[in-house]
Amino acid sequence: MNRLGPRWWNYLRGALGPPTQRRRGMWGLVAEKVNALEGKIKQLSNAELTQLSRDLRRQAGEGISLNRLLPEAFALVREAAVRTIGQRHYDVQILGGIALHRGCIAEMETGEGKTLVATLPAYLNALSGRGVHVVTVNDYLANRDAEWNAPIYRLLGLTVGVVPNRHNDEEKRHAYRCDITYCTSKELGFDFLRDRLKIAAAPESKWGTVVGVGQSRAQIVQREHHYAIVDEADSILIDEARTPMIISAASTKADEELIERYRWANDLAMQLRDEEDYKFDPVKRKVELTQDGCRHVRAFPQSLPVQKQAMEDIYKNVERAVLAHRGYLRDRDYVINNEGKVIIVDEFTGRLMPGREWQDGIHRAVEAKEGVKITVETGESARVTVQAYFKKYERIAGMTGTASSEATEFRKIYKMPVLYIPTNRPLCRKVLPDVIFRTAEEKWQAVADEIARLHKTGQPLLIGTRSIEKSEHLSELLTARGVPHQVLNAKEHEKEAAIVALAGQRGTVTVATNMAGRGTDIKLGESVAELGGLCVIVTERHTARRIDRQLIGRCARQGDPGVAEIFLSLEDEVLEMITKGEKLEEKLEEAVLTRRLERLRAWAARMAHTALQTSSMRSFFTNAQVRLENQHYRQRRQLMEYEKVWDKMKKEMGIDPVLDWKQL
Repeated sequence: MNRLGPRWWNYLRGALGPPTQRRRGMWGLVAEKVNALEGKIKQLSNAELTQLSRDLRRQAGEGISLNRLLPEAFALVREAAVRTIGQRHYDVQILGGIALHRGCIAEMETGEGKTLVATLPAYLNALSGRGVHVVTVNDYLANRDAEWNAPIYRLLGLTVGVVPNRHNDEEKRHAYRCDITYCTSKELGFDFLRDRLKIAAAPESKWGTVVGVGQSRAQIVQREHHYAIVDEADSILIDEARTPMIISAASTKADEELIERYRWANDLAMQLRDEEDYKFDPVKRKVELTQDGCRHVRAFPQSLPVQKQAMEDIYKNVERAVLAHRGYLRDRDYVINNEGKVIIVDEFTGRLMPGREWQDGIHRAVEAKEGVKITVETGESARVTVQAYFKKYERIAGMTGTASSEATEFRKIYKMPVLYIPTNRPLCRKVLPDVIFRTAEEKWQAVADEIARLHKTGQPLLIGTRSIEKSEHLSELLTARGVPHQVLNAKEHEKEAAIVALAGQRGTVTVATNMAGRGTDIKLGESVAELGGLCVIVTERHTARRIDRQLIGRCARQGDPGVAEIFLSLEDEVLEMITKGEKLEEKLEEAVLTRRLERLRAWAARMAHTALQTSSMRSFFTNAQVRLENQHYRQRRQLMEYEKVWDKMKKEMGIDPVLDWKQL
């Protein structure tokens, strides 16, 4: 079946349709040109394929447009993939490759082969000789994708490099000098910052110089930012956009005095009362002392290091301490490792992030709360946001299975339209209506009962939870019911590969955090398709709808059957977060939402121990997610505007925009 549509239809919508339909129509016609060349390319020997690739590279060097070279280049990559790794690009994957070359976000369902799609625009844009970066979310995927696709590129005469696990600058420099480089966004950003520090240290350098001169040019590892393909684009370009990449500098502050101030603030924070002494906003993770709270701070006995501080600084320290207790929870936001260190857990991926710290004293406040060693506070030598870094590329494209809900942000911030790519086979996923309970405990008991029931049928189950704590709670309930299961969370990350390998087998029950929700390919075992495929159970809505979609996308991949069930409660965190407003309009909306939530809870109380499935209930959760998404979008916009103002001021003062950002 032709998933691109008939030629006459592509002509029609390419000429008369709205922007998205025009793109699909015009690019569908280009995909037909690629298909028309397939027979001719098949007849060539490997040596002739390599020679044709050299000819294309020569033409690109002579200034011929890459758009003109696209059909032949894509047909060449398709045939090289067949000969080297035994994979042939589907027509819809050709369409996805065209979308990436033209600077779009290609929204592709999970399991539709995004890794293979990236080879098409990566090869085409590497013909210019200026380098292509294929960006992934972690080191494992960068190494896996590079190793898998390298035979394709090598047959066509291109070099491939991998940045992760390169231990010295010379190895990194070699990887970046390759035609196509696989890397993570974090490694890219930090290598960029380290290069800027090297340039700044060179006596002949100036902040406006892109690559430096003389010795500094030889020391840096990266080259120009030409073209980047970002895998899991919503995770990298949106979720990580609120977290700047920072290279720290040692602090000159007196350590013992600093430690005493954090401990003093923590002791006081445990005595303060919510609403009376402080206001807490869980969405913005912000605490503000009230007048009563300020009086309590002034009345609390102060040690000598605290007395040396200005009163305003004391208030801020106490607010940080309260925030550490209210906004940063153990086994949700962080874990304590065997060495007694606070290790952050990524909110969206569920993975540990060793080496990363919360800024503005929050990390030290959490350490004081947990009673572990308070580490030395650091300054900042260099800093860049994800948004600012990727804007340095001449051209950028992205792939993800969940972009539609963030289409506005991609268009406004990155100037990247979202194009949905059809699946190669019809999607066979069945998503059942949400089941809603009055209390969280009723929900968890119902989830455990449903797991026990389905386990008897032999259908493999993947249950998603929002935190380590909740995954462990569900594990206890399953153990009490005698249901054998495996748990995947940040504490068990060493076992991830083994757990995922078993997750699609008959009778397997896997309880997981967000670690299983992105980039995880669960293969179905023998005869599992006859049982209905993998069953995914969502136990709570996240702050972003696409995180739920990523988890649900683990089932029904590549035409396989699958089903998703969703269990919610009126005590879920997403509902608690929307009833905290700060601005007047937010407070008015909060009052309306709070009253509505109270009415729903009162009605649900009369239906105790009964699952609720009304449309108004389900829409309330969706509206809550939309509101949180909008608030997070505004925060990212504010961060971007803030960075723009600072960059402008620093440039006017002759300061490097990424260095010494606190000089002003």
